[in-house]
Amino acid sequence: MREEVVDVAVGCAADAHATGVAYALVRAQQRETLVRVTFACRPLGALHGRDVTYAAMRTVAMRLYERGVRRVTLTTTDADMVADLDGRRNVPPPLTVPYVTLRCLLNRFTAAQVALARDQRGCRDLEARARAEVSLDIAA
Repeated sequence: MREEVVDVAVGCAADAHATGVAYALVRAQQRETLVRVTFACRPLGALHGRDVTYAAMRTVAMRLYERGVRRVTLTTTDADMVADLDGRRNVPPPLTVPYVTLRCLLNRFTAAQVALARDQRGCRDLEARARAEVSLDIAA
């Protein structure tokens, strides 16, 4: 029996204190489940949130893998990160370790893809929720 591909929309945010939160809308078996994860990442302004997206994707992917998901498509609004993972450009030096870490984790899946969200509204809603939580300093 072929495993179903799980579609996951991800939105995230982090504050200057390295507190990050991500929301993932997991679509599988004709059901949707909202998953919340926390992570540590001190955003670097020059990266415009890419470092936060890497940390969030790594944390979400790990949670899914630990729960037995083996085929996944993760979607984001971060076109730069998608281009990084597609191998279309060099990764900035501060993202080298996060890139390699995420790539290694994705390689553990039978099939894994990170794609630009077709309907960005869903990911943007998740990002807004994460930003609100982080700004209220309740992302513990």
